[in-house]
Amino acid sequence: MSAGSTVTDRLEQSEYIGENRCLPCTVLNVALAVVLAAVAAVVATPLVGVAVLFVSLSAIYFRGYLVPGTPELTKRYLPDRVRRRFGKAPALPDPGETVDVEAYLLDAGVLVDPPAGDDLELADRAATEWRERIDAAREDPAAAAGDVLALDDPGVESRDGATVVTDGGLAAADWPSQAALLADLGAVDVLAARDPEWATRDREEQGRVLAGMRLFVAHCPDCGAAPELGEETVESCCRRAQVYTYACPDCGARLLEIEQ
Repeated sequence: MSAGSTVTDRLEQSEYIGENRCLPCTVLNVALAVVLAAVAAVVATPLVGVAVLFVSLSAIYFRGYLVPGTPELTKRYLPDRVRRRFGKAPALPDPGETVDVEAYLLDAGVLVDPPAGDDLELADRAATEWRERIDAAREDPAAAAGDVLALDDPGVESRDGATVVTDGGLAAADWPSQAALLADLGAVDVLAARDPEWATRDREEQGRVLAGMRLFVAHCPDCGAAPELGEETVESCCRRAQVYTYACPDCGARLLEIEQ
């Protein structure tokens, strides 16, 4: 082995270069190298600046980074939304783990974070699939609910202002409206196609994800109008609560209700 090869082997850190190279780390370090070179060129001479840039880029090439500890610093301090654009977002949580619904939907590719920094929105493909599956569920909500919930004798009824899915006449699950039910029935296939562990997640975990996804439905599954966020006071015999709602202004279907 030549002396040059020995020096190169000593410099290289295989865990951070080649196919293991972290693009966010590399971008961050190259930007820093350019800044350091520019400062050196101003403070000293342009030749010194070129030398600093050459040494810095060489270090990044052979070692994967310029600043020691960059991989851990990137994991700790680089926002998920930035890492996500480089394909470095955290994997979907294992079933049973606490789910951050917004992060889950982003990591699953259902939501996207626009470059301009606007509010999160549905990915185009997910939006199209969701709309198609809502339309299919609308043709026979009972059958669709039966398939999702594995019911023997499914039915859909309105009881006390809620939409109830029954099995042999007995309540199996309920939603605030048929529109909410249709939204969830359509969303199940969209999520299952993107999350291999979806079927093994418990009902509570699935319910949280589905409810969060409902906030991004663009058109009421019942009448097609655009749902709106609202706020109102709900009273009972012994308490009063302020709730946020996401509901259709035309048909009144309530997609989501969250107590403040």
